[in-house]
Amino acid sequence: MMSFSVPPGYQRTAQIKRPKLDGFTGFIDQWLLEDLSRNRKQRHTAKRIFERLRDEHGFKGGHTTVKNYVREHGRRSREMFVPLAHSPGHAQADFGEAMVVIGGVEQKAHFFALDLPFSDACFVRAYPAAVSEAWIDGHVHAFAFFGRVPQSVLYDNDRCLVAKILPDGMRKRTKLFSGFLSHYFIHDRYGRPGKGNDKGAVEGLVGYARRNFMVPIPRFATWDALNLWLAEQCRKRQADVLRGHSDSIGLRLVRDLEAMMDLPASPFDACDQASGQVNSQSLVRYKTNDYSVPVAYGHRDVWLRGYVDQVVIGCGGDVIARHPRCWDREDMVFDPVHYLPLLEQNPLSAPAGAKGGCPRSGEWTKHGGHPRRCGPC
Repeated sequence: MMSFSVPPGYQRTAQIKRPKLDGFTGFIDQWLLEDLSRNRKQRHTAKRIFERLRDEHGFKGGHTTVKNYVREHGRRSREMFVPLAHSPGHAQADFGEAMVVIGGVEQKAHFFALDLPFSDACFVRAYPAAVSEAWIDGHVHAFAFFGRVPQSVLYDNDRCLVAKILPDGMRKRTKLFSGFLSHYFIHDRYGRPGKGNDKGAVEGLVGYARRNFMVPIPRFATWDALNLWLAEQCRKRQADVLRGHSDSIGLRLVRDLEAMMDLPASPFDACDQASGQVNSQSLVRYKTNDYSVPVAYGHRDVWLRGYVDQVVIGCGGDVIARHPRCWDREDMVFDPVHYLPLLEQNPLSAPAGAKGGCPRSGEWTKHGGHPRRCGPC
């Protein structure tokens, strides 16, 4: 104590000895190594390791000794990271999930999130499903929100974007996503499979949006009303000054936008394109659901464009039908006007449940023989 003005504290000079455990650490290390390739919910706990050592290998020590070793092993194997500095003009994109109430119905919302890591500016937009059309529509609205296009966007390996990871690490893009990238001249970058921390900025944004924009649960009449509110929240956030910065998000966003590209003359048409044939009931199938067309187009080949909010059906160069997009499965969406020529010929052929049509839009659906209101209403 005479040698130090402040007591130096105790420092261990020899490694910890575990006389009862040292002969069994090889088993523990092997089991934990094998767990890395297994489902997270089916990996060994300290309690399960203790039980296996006791029952299979005659271990005589206590549970606490095993638990302490497993904790220390976990600390040694934790991944380390390098702090990143982000240059202006680049973005990261991802999807998150949260519960919302739309039109009085509580349901899961899949929200698109685009983050600009240099300025921390963000854009969030919600959809009924995280499909390819929603990915592209989210980008189109984000670019319109900022008024510019990022030089590059970092993604994970979502199946809506990446059809296949090739042996050399290159990505084979889906058709819709490839057309979108070509339209905006964006350089696409990807994180390692299963490594969400490679795009930590947008991962943090997903959590921030869920905690701050989705609590309490948002309640809106329509998806459009919810998305207008989310866009306004993103604008308000630009006034914030984050830890480690002296300028607000909005001031740093100005420098971010200067490094981005101009918007093209027209936005990309964010839709899934398909083809089909009208059946004898004047219906055409798209994504497991049937949509009606005028009976004059029965048995003809048609093209379909699936947007996040509507399905457009055409024949040749003409649009012959528009319907609200149905996100159920094996449902039928009708417009009674399409069947007027048949009803004039035989009034008794009115489809069962036609009286259940929506009084506001004229649309009506039939699922399992029971009519109900259309999606927008």
